Amino acid sequence: MKLCIAAAAAVLFATAPARAQGIDKYRDQGYSVSAVTPVFGQLVKMSFPRNFVPAFQNTKGDFYIQENVLRGEDINNWTQMVSLTGKKELASKPGATAKALLGGMAAGFQRACQFSYAVKILSDAKIDGYEAVMAVVSCGVSPTTAGKTSETALIVVIKGQADMYTIQWAERGERSDTPIQIDVSKWQDRFKALSPIRLCPIVPGEKPPFPTCVGGGQKSPA
Repeated sequence: MKLCIAAAAAVLFATAPARAQGIDKYRDQGYSVSAVTPVFGQLVKMSFPRNFVPAFQNTKGDFYIQENVLRGEDINNWTQMVSLTGKKELASKPGATAKALLGGMAAGFQRACQFSYAVKILSDAKIDGYEAVMAVVSCGVSPTTAGKTSETALIVVIKGQADMYTIQWAERGERSDTPIQIDVSKWQDRFKALSPIRLCPIVPGEKPPFPTCVGGGQKSPA
């Protein structure tokens, strides 16, 4: 059975980390765990990876962000982070595409670490029927840690009905003055851990766990 334990970001944030520890117990019993989060015009459903707990969420104007880190870490000191973002009405603007948004994000990495930059496009297939693109970008010398570590991130960009969404899984590691070789298999497995990913309409009056988006399912194999 698929359980929407993290029915909405607000629910999970209100009860972490104890709730998150309970979520991993459900996984040990063979359940898959998903989170459904209202982000501007749509609901975003994604699987919640093992051992991650909510650390931060905020909506500022037309931008939403949610950040989750490994248990025991925080947003100022982390080794891995899973984040969800939304940019309101960006998808409605002329020329807006998932590839264009990814390109802008990748260019930011490249400017930050020109000589240790690497990128690998993994897929440009649709996700849940929506235009999407997925890539891994990397900085061997990360400016976010003053050059003490590297930073590599899986970035999934989805063009929704009106808004643009990203789901990212970032990892910090040892510093490298040259581009890091991207392990495609590893990052594809990370994407599978975040799947299935869905964008659903917001149904007026519907409350967590947003049953129209959660859907059914069977208990996953042990």
